Amino acid sequence: MSEQNKPFVVTDRRKFTLDGEVRTDADPSPEREERETPPASAPKPSEAPAIELPAADAESQTALSSEEEVEPEMIPGPTPEQAQQARAAYEATADRLETAIRASNPGADHPPPVAFETLVHSIYMSTMLQLGGATPEGQAPQVDIIGARQSIDTLTVLADKVKGNLTDGEQQLLDSALFELRMGFLEMTQAIARSAAARAGNPANPGAPGKPSIVR
Repeated sequence: MSEQNKPFVVTDRRKFTLDGEVRTDADPSPEREERETPPASAPKPSEAPAIELPAADAESQTALSSEEEVEPEMIPGPTPEQAQQARAAYEATADRLETAIRASNPGADHPPPVAFETLVHSIYMSTMLQLGGATPEGQAPQVDIIGARQSIDTLTVLADKVKGNLTDGEQQLLDSALFELRMGFLEMTQAIARSAAARAGNPANPGAPGKPSIVR
């Protein structure tokens, strides 16, 4: 019989019936068993060769892992009731403390109330001290130039956050404080640069009185 005239035979090789029972008349297929049986030389899953990622993919995964490790955990904030209770307790304790201090110091003035101007003045004075503003005459100023920069940056962040929410007087105070501190920072860094250049040009004379020295 020719190949074209051979009958087309369908062999049911299913091992289970539609009800999930094992078929006793299932026709085993050697080809299927060969496909299901892994070759003897195939490596076990634990022995599978490691696949090296391209450089770009490896760097991306490393950066992603770093971001996941660095990402801080969000600490839940207090509820409005907790915040109100904490504020009330703080104010009551502060009032009792002020009463006790005034009782032991009759005639003492009330401390000025803390306002936005108080905060600006506090940062301003701290920065001036870091720039050597309180150095006695005739002595070399001790300058914390890094601390001064951080203080100026702190006041800058405050200015950005309260923009559009200040009175004209408060805005003028803030602008003036930032202007003076930034100019003082520039003058001090220039003085430090000149002092370093003078010491490099004359190692025998490390510096004269009045030249600024960096604390950190």
